[in-house]
Amino acid sequence: MNYVDKIKQESNNAVDYLYKKITLNNNTIDLISIETIASSSDINDFILKKISLLDNFSTSDLEEYLYNYLPAISIKRLKDYNEAIYNLMNGFAIIIVNNEKFIAVETRRDLTRGVSEADYERSIIGPKDSFIEHFNTNVGLIRRRIKDINLHLEEVIIGKHSKTKVGVMYLNGVCKRDIKEKILNKLKKIDIDGIIDSGYIRKWINKNSSLFPTIKTTERPDLASQSLLEGKVIIITDNSPDILILPTFFIDYFHTSDDYYQKSLNITFIRIIRLIAFIIAIFLPSYYIAITTFNVDFIPINLLINFVSQQSSVPFPAFIEAFIMIITFEILRESDTRIPSSMGTAISILGGLVLGDAAVSAGILSPIMIIVIAISVISGLIFQSVEVINAIRWWRFSLMILATFFGIYGIFIGLILIITNLSSTQSFDKDYLYPYAPINFDEQLDGFIKAKDKKIKYRNPLLSNNKIRGKINEKGDL
Repeated sequence: MNYVDKIKQESNNAVDYLYKKITLNNNTIDLISIETIASSSDINDFILKKISLLDNFSTSDLEEYLYNYLPAISIKRLKDYNEAIYNLMNGFAIIIVNNEKFIAVETRRDLTRGVSEADYERSIIGPKDSFIEHFNTNVGLIRRRIKDINLHLEEVIIGKHSKTKVGVMYLNGVCKRDIKEKILNKLKKIDIDGIIDSGYIRKWINKNSSLFPTIKTTERPDLASQSLLEGKVIIITDNSPDILILPTFFIDYFHTSDDYYQKSLNITFIRIIRLIAFIIAIFLPSYYIAITTFNVDFIPINLLINFVSQQSSVPFPAFIEAFIMIITFEILRESDTRIPSSMGTAISILGGLVLGDAAVSAGILSPIMIIVIAISVISGLIFQSVEVINAIRWWRFSLMILATFFGIYGIFIGLILIITNLSSTQSFDKDYLYPYAPINFDEQLDGFIKAKDKKIKYRNPLLSNNKIRGKINEKGDL
């Protein structure tokens, strides 16, 4: 079987496939590359020019000679035709010697954008670089920060057609072996046509029914590096700028990378603000519905008269009014996200001011309801994770329904459901509410209240057997 003819047949003679046949004495060299993903200049300079110097070649083992002769650090012998096709699709130039032996020489064209500033995880104080869509660049951004031979990288190829390279990084001697092994086993069991982004992997390996995310996504190398030092595992997906961090805990979503570049007292204040914002985002609309519909004795009489006077001119009950406002805010937020940034601010101002004022003037909505829903929605946007914002959105709406039918009692029912859901959630067999359930006072030094760095001496025992920070198990035992 002629392998060149086989490639032409299977690729349907694709126009970007390039073929070059060279004859040296009794030897035949077939050079194959894909013009759109391989660098033609590299092929000319480092392969064809060198082969052209072999006119008087007489050695019988041409494959061995080429392997040692071509000036490339990334050159490898291939076992069979399938491995040759895989490397060809990854930008390598394939050399077939006498239609028997295969050599792959890396000649990949640079198709990636440069390292830029993070988009949705803005850095206030700290590094400005972010991950991009190139696998090796993302691994390099991690290794720039953790210069340790114990930082291990294992690769898995996922996708029947995409054959996407997925890397698992962990710090040997810090990360527990069972965490790393469980993640690798889950990745190897993924059976899918293609992986286009890390979001595909997150859906396949995350089997939790909780609305709150149990796998964290980040585009910041400093956050990924901090997680590795804690004993966590990160997953890097080729062609995706989003890195997965796991396992993750509920408290992690109240932390940011910038927290560790500022004074502890300031960070404690900010984290408490985030907790208050979380409570307001979920409970404020339902509380307003409850006290204006059922439990009017919960508010002072003067304030109640004010609420009643505003509500009397509105033709809808409180729940319908709140529902209209929330849907309007969600439409504005989605449009602000999708349209070009130069137009986003104008649309937000138009929606927030003009439409809100017009709705009040027309008697469709009450001013206090606009204030309540606006505060609730804005409080939810304090979180960087889209999945956390989505979870807040669903729980806010659920509590509004409960408050409409049961008043304050409905809010308490919703609170119990939220706590039950969070308590029963696990991230790779680790308790999601740790270190508060089960309680661990050492870990709470970096919880909602952040102690001074010198007082935080221990790693999370759920993630690492190497308890003391700054040290690594000398035996390399996970």
